[in-house]
Amino acid sequence: MSERPLSERFQRFLHSFGHAVEGIVYAARTQPNLRVHLLVAVAVLAATLFVHLQRGETIAIVVLIAVVIAMELMNTAIESVVDLLTATHHPLAKSAKDAAAAAVFIVALAAVVVGALVFLPTLRLPVDIIVAVLAIVAILTIFGKALAPANGSPLHGGAISGHASLAFAAATLLALLVRQPIPIVLAYLVAVLVAQSRVEGGIHTWPEVMRGALLGTAVTLLIGGAIHGHLVL
Repeated sequence: MSERPLSERFQRFLHSFGHAVEGIVYAARTQPNLRVHLLVAVAVLAATLFVHLQRGETIAIVVLIAVVIAMELMNTAIESVVDLLTATHHPLAKSAKDAAAAAVFIVALAAVVVGALVFLPTLRLPVDIIVAVLAIVAILTIFGKALAPANGSPLHGGAISGHASLAFAAATLLALLVRQPIPIVLAYLVAVLVAQSRVEGGIHTWPEVMRGALLGTAVTLLIGGAIHGHLVL
């Protein structure tokens, strides 16, 4: 008598698991930002194989990865429900989407801070140089947006993709500092996916993300050549 209910519960569990997998696959197929988060998660988890972390640090990284991905899935669910219920543009619908996106941004920012606190000391990277290079790239990107014909807002669109410039600057910095093939390949793969997400999201065109990628890479290489001795570990 007890075997059938147990079998039914197991079947319900399998169905629930299947629905969860379908939800992740759908979100990954339709949401460029989730693909970026997933690839960054792979890169971060791969990086943990090359550095010696404490168990608590590893647990914190795994939990933050799970929270960021879960929040991105919740953001996708909220956007889908809002689109379903609102046929026309409504300020409250925009507020709901903006708030959901802000929640993802806050969690992702916290994850970046924790990742930097965990990984930078183990890699013995010159934090002052990293911050200076990224700041210079960001300032030059803003100048590029300001001097080019107006297209979009400072944080949405523009002649140069700021996301692409910073992503490729960070990848190039890693290439100059670490000089290990696997982290370099992963870093550039993430940078390419960041650029692709800007195009797929309709925020930038391919020429705009290419300009950002070239700006971030070129500026970082120029600065790296000027301070070559400090960039070698």
